[in-house]
Amino acid sequence: MQVQTHVDINSEWGIVAARQAGRKLAREIGFGSVDQARITTAISELARNIYLYANQGQIKIEEVSAGGKQGMKIIASDEGPGIKDLRRVMEDGFTTSGGLGAGLPGVKRLMDDFSIESEVEQGTVITAVKWLR
Repeated sequence: MQVQTHVDINSEWGIVAARQAGRKLAREIGFGSVDQARITTAISELARNIYLYANQGQIKIEEVSAGGKQGMKIIASDEGPGIKDLRRVMEDGFTTSGGLGAGLPGVKRLMDDFSIESEVEQGTVITAVKWLR
């Protein structure tokens, strides 16, 4: 049976809860401590973006398997303002929050698969997968 967790993001506590849920599932699946840290960092960044830019949304964390591989999928979704320029936000160093600008490009580097769909005034859905080696 595939394990699935949903965490509502509408406060700083939601960010913490998503990180904890992600680390727990990563450990249960069998990821080592380095990959657990990568996964929780990615979840933290995605949840933080939801909180900062959309005020509320959801992180869905689930176990996945494909082609004999096992892994973990993170889906971050919101109904916020959307992203006007996807190409720009995927550039290293780009920031609108005054942060380090590691943001979404950092998440993409930390994970194995990454996709983003966003429509202005409709929201954003980001899917990221980490495969067990």
